[in-house]
Amino acid sequence: MFDSLIHLLLLLTSSVFAVGLFRILGMPAILAYFMIGIVLGPHALGLIQDEETGRQVAEFGIVFLMFSIGLEFSLPKLYAMRKTLFGLGGGQVILTLVVSLVLGKMAGLSLTTAFIIGAALTMSSTAIVSKILMERVDLNSRHGRLSIGVLLFQDLAVIPILVLIQTLGAHSNNWLDVLGLTLLKSSILLFLLFKFGKNILNFWFELVAKQRSRELFVLNVLMVTLLMSAATNFAGLSYALGAFVAGMLISETKYRYQVESDIAPFRDILLGLFFISVGMLLDVRVILDHALLVILLLALYLLFKMGLIAVLTKFYGFEMGVGVRTGIILGQAGEFTFVVLALGLQTHLIDGDALQLVLSVAVLSMLVAPFIIQYNGRIARYLVKSYTRNSIKGVDTIQEHSQELSGHVIICGYGRSGQYLGRFLREENIPYVALDMDASRVQEAASAGENVIYGDASRRSVMEAAGLARAKAVIISYAETRGTMKVLDVIKERHPNLPVIVRTHDDSEMDELRAAGAHEVVPEILEGSLMLASHALVTLGVPLNRVVKRIRLFREERYKMFKGYFRGVSDADASTASLPQLHSVEMYKNFYAHGLRLDHIPFEDFAVEVKQLRRPNMPEPIVPRGDIVLNEGDVLVLLGSNAALIAMEVYLISGRKP
Repeated sequence: MFDSLIHLLLLLTSSVFAVGLFRILGMPAILAYFMIGIVLGPHALGLIQDEETGRQVAEFGIVFLMFSIGLEFSLPKLYAMRKTLFGLGGGQVILTLVVSLVLGKMAGLSLTTAFIIGAALTMSSTAIVSKILMERVDLNSRHGRLSIGVLLFQDLAVIPILVLIQTLGAHSNNWLDVLGLTLLKSSILLFLLFKFGKNILNFWFELVAKQRSRELFVLNVLMVTLLMSAATNFAGLSYALGAFVAGMLISETKYRYQVESDIAPFRDILLGLFFISVGMLLDVRVILDHALLVILLLALYLLFKMGLIAVLTKFYGFEMGVGVRTGIILGQAGEFTFVVLALGLQTHLIDGDALQLVLSVAVLSMLVAPFIIQYNGRIARYLVKSYTRNSIKGVDTIQEHSQELSGHVIICGYGRSGQYLGRFLREENIPYVALDMDASRVQEAASAGENVIYGDASRRSVMEAAGLARAKAVIISYAETRGTMKVLDVIKERHPNLPVIVRTHDDSEMDELRAAGAHEVVPEILEGSLMLASHALVTLGVPLNRVVKRIRLFREERYKMFKGYFRGVSDADASTASLPQLHSVEMYKNFYAHGLRLDHIPFEDFAVEVKQLRRPNMPEPIVPRGDIVLNEGDVLVLLGSNAALIAMEVYLISGRKP
């Protein structure tokens, strides 16, 4: 008992100091846990031995990690990202596995060992990538969205990989027969869970929530997660699969965000224990004895993975510069690398030098990743000369788009608040140009006739091309302060007297933003959007009494003007997922709805409303009437939930109802 207490105290003390140090250095906490396991483990100081009980407790961290990932998935989200998810992500995982099998066989490894190595090294680090992309305000860039899409597919791919590893480990002689049986059991179990699970969970969580006890709610989440895990394990599948399914089912309920918040502390602590146990497996002497081999394997791994992702990105229609940046961002190993290796070790499919070499390469790749990723843009421009030319071409496009504008407003960020503001400016006939880095949102809004163009407002050349010298004001509607500060720096350097109005989440950073050059700072969402619009209109010379009157009229009409907004990929995880959204559908000759009158299309059956109809060569939108016949080139602007809009678009194309 005393020894266990000493071990626990040693782990807690080491974790506090190591994680704190790594945070100060700007490095992921996962690496701190590895270092604790390596230093305190049996291959170094030997203060803590690799006890079976400790590893079993630590593996619950994987259960809750898979549960959290399940919470992030929904069928509409998967459908919206299908090209990146299943095309680029699927290609990267499959090709990495194939190459690993071939090279492993050539090196004299068994197919099962080669599969474990390939499955481990195909993964990338969600923690490292998402943190760096957020810090660099790159989540909405093309390479940022592609990276997140590939990471999502890797998370999905972990489920069948873990199932297959357990199958291979338990039945090495007749694994094809057992795999077929496992897939059959998986299909039946998943069908039953998805068919009946959602309704049961909705009812049960409603019942528990009515008791108004957070303690009971947390206990219920733990119970449901472990029950699902036990059910899949009883069926001969992995604990992780049950936890993932539980997360997916709960993600469809209204308690998703509360569950995610409550489960985070358990997940993070248990995951820390898991990564400490992985660190205890790594023998530093192997790295020192085979230093040149480890460095060579590390270089080959990084170059192969970066190159493969770059080529696949080019294959799917993106320019090579974007592919190189995406490859550099995803070149390292990830959290699930160690999940796969731990399960491979547990099922006796990998051990010895092969395990040590793969562990060494994986840990080192994650150590060097933050230093490489921060230079992804410079490396891409150095390697791909056309990427620089295309950037210049993009600036020329913006300049051509805004060259006739003068006394206009530049809107930086065309999310929800930016779109609300654009509608105010249109009502007052004030010219504006909007810049946004979410290509999906730009395409949707531009096809509906909105004056928005793809561009990074934090680049001086982009802002100058948008007519910064001729602008009457700049309005920044970013959600994150870091991106806002970068734009303010660009404006303050050349045009310090230009009025700049900034949207922010709350009032905690108002002084900092004003010191950076903002003339007005306005907090958040609907009322924030009304305030932002009133400040903008007064700054642009609209009489104050007219502004007050217009704001009052908008309130009296219950924000009809604000109903719906064009969402982008970056909005997929937001808490606004339940809000109605706008979606543009362009008519083509082969569409089912081509040639139909609007009143012959059952929009109400889909809970979808037609907000506008735009026709080629007509500058103003048409108010939708029932007698209008849809022709090729017409653009319908629809309002509804994400699922309803997907079903409506399928009907317009094929005539099929869900």
